[in-house]
Amino acid sequence: HTMATNTTSSTEDIGEYHHAVKLSELKSSGKMRVTIEDRVIALFYVNGRVHALDHFCYHAGGPLSIGDIEDSHGRLCIVCPWHKHSITLDTGESLYTSIDPRNPRNQKHNCSKGVKQRIHHVYVKEDIVYVKVSDLSQILESDRYYTDEYKVFMENALKEPMLVNRDAVKVPLHSSRTNLK
Repeated sequence: HTMATNTTSSTEDIGEYHHAVKLSELKSSGKMRVTIEDRVIALFYVNGRVHALDHFCYHAGGPLSIGDIEDSHGRLCIVCPWHKHSITLDTGESLYTSIDPRNPRNQKHNCSKGVKQRIHHVYVKEDIVYVKVSDLSQILESDRYYTDEYKVFMENALKEPMLVNRDAVKVPLHSSRTNLK
């Protein structure tokens, strides 16, 4: 039986979950993009597990569903195709590799920037993958791509790309976590 991250317990209400995709389709492609409750979500099938994260990378909006999966010192990560940010599939943490100059062997190891990318709940039953958008009460950096301000910014950019003033967007590139709704 296929495993899922953030799996629902047998007592949790399946009603909050939405049919996302057939498991067989996800298995064959390894990664897909779906929309659940107006949220674009990247799905990944890796090592018999299904993972769901916000599709747009927290850093600059790169499309995670076309990124590569890599093992970063024992942590499975999606690597953003735009700027190579590594994001853990299980927690949404942004990782970077560091070398401790005080270590005589200078072994590389992971360091965390903290949770930046929203992950979502997954439930697999037979050949169907169900997804539930995670609790949005705590703001994460990947949430900025789902604000009204960002939607207006993108609508304007599509209409008149040369007239868009990036500074006019009230959504910072790196949030202070207090100014997002």
